[in-house]
Amino acid sequence: MIAPLVLALALQGLSDRVAGSPDGEVRFRFATRPGVCGNGRNIISFECEHSSCGRHRISSGSYYDDDGDCACTEGPARIALAVRGGKITRVRVFVGGEERSPGGADVTDLGAVSAAAATRFLFDVATRVGGEVGRDAVFPTILADSVTVWPDLLRLARDTRVAQETRRSAVFWLGQAAGEAATRGLSDLVDADDVDLAVKESAVFALSQRPHDEGVPALIRIARSHHSPSVRKKALFWLGQTNDPRAIALFEELLTRP
Repeated sequence: MIAPLVLALALQGLSDRVAGSPDGEVRFRFATRPGVCGNGRNIISFECEHSSCGRHRISSGSYYDDDGDCACTEGPARIALAVRGGKITRVRVFVGGEERSPGGADVTDLGAVSAAAATRFLFDVATRVGGEVGRDAVFPTILADSVTVWPDLLRLARDTRVAQETRRSAVFWLGQAAGEAATRGLSDLVDADDVDLAVKESAVFALSQRPHDEGVPALIRIARSHHSPSVRKKALFWLGQTNDPRAIALFEELLTRP
């Protein structure tokens, strides 16, 4: 485990190096967790094994499920930041494929950094910067090797000072990346009084993406008792996509209630 002081110094160093880079593209790379692969361009897949891409695939900025084969390889996550005047104006991530060309004078390559330092830097960007930059800084964090990111995703989702687009992205990837602990956190997020309706509805969707043994009971509880009709309606909608007997039993109960 990396000592907090060492990690803080690494984050400060990476932030300073990015801020001090000339205008252009700033690159760095970090190790990815097992099962992450990509084609080096527009596809990043999870849960990959024996050349079969896992159920999660990112393509051209979109998300979809696909269990088919794909021409992807494992490799470090390569971050490309567009920087102008010391400020980040764009965040992109690539995995696998051939190493991108060194580039010209407007490319600054910071080389390999630790996965822990990279995620701390990216979460810092997501917290501070709004718009697409903050939103796009969230996704690469879930690729990092040997880093537990769900507590930071939950912190982002609950922080009302963070741009809503970024918070909703954090909720989505919280539901995708975390296990039972995150499911509990998502349920807490839906119940919290200080979280706005759009983020609560995103948390309901994220619960629908969890394994049924985790997500369905949480959605049923929300559908039964949440104070917001809109949130209850969202929970019922996503329960309707599960084809789970427990959801069907709930529908029968609600429809036959006197």
